Amino acid sequence: MNCFMFPGQPLSRSPRLPQDDGWRQIAELCRRHALFDPDSWQWFAVDGTENVALQVYGVAMSLHGARLLKKRGVKPGIVAEHSMGIYPAMALCGSLPEEAVLEITSRGGRAMATMGKSRQYALGCVVGLTLEPLLALAKNHGVYLANRNTDRHFLLAGEELPMEAAMAEALFAGAFSSGTFPCDAPLHTPLMAEVEQKLRTVFADYRYRDPVAPLMNHIDQTYLTGCDLGEFLYRELLLPVQWERTYRALLDAGATNFCEVSGKESLKKYNRWIDSQLQGN
Repeated sequence: MNCFMFPGQPLSRSPRLPQDDGWRQIAELCRRHALFDPDSWQWFAVDGTENVALQVYGVAMSLHGARLLKKRGVKPGIVAEHSMGIYPAMALCGSLPEEAVLEITSRGGRAMATMGKSRQYALGCVVGLTLEPLLALAKNHGVYLANRNTDRHFLLAGEELPMEAAMAEALFAGAFSSGTFPCDAPLHTPLMAEVEQKLRTVFADYRYRDPVAPLMNHIDQTYLTGCDLGEFLYRELLLPVQWERTYRALLDAGATNFCEVSGKESLKKYNRWIDSQLQGN
């Protein structure tokens, strides 16, 4: 069974964008509905940040990837999403049209980015520690688990200075690597409650249809319905992404062929690590 996987926000843009008609159509949808041009990397008449630009760009690339798979006649038996991947996943599943998905990504991202006007936030990537010591150092520095990608690959989110201290402690505790990345807002942490009303206002403006393919969520690995989606878009910003659990649940559901719908292979890399752990048990 084919599983289409939609990854979250990329950390950078590709130096080469697609040149086909499908991309040109999606880029035009971005300009008209997200008020952002992914080709020139410019915003139109709104206060958009680099991080929100990457969010819109990541969604656009996934929409393009989904179109290519459809053109090849490849269909999903099940759909999975990681973080911001929920947005293009909704388009693939027919819950929202492409233009609405780009619009809601831009509007929601700009609402989240208002948090970065009063504080500096960062993501912290830790590779090599296990969960228990990672949670202990996160608590020690007042930052939060944001992504549990494998049993040794994690993202933390929180304010920038505490994050830098947490990354230094992670290396001291035996992590293979650690690093920080600036961000507008600490996604997938309880700190996102600060912009709850802004986000709920955005998410309430859309009608969500039931997915035409089973759409598994990355929190508790249940299947989303149209009635769930508006609340899930807010709820998933408060809680960590549980990719390891999601991948195991997809295997249990019968998925055998995993297609990462983005042009990159971050989720496939996590899957290979999880597979190696499963084979070792």
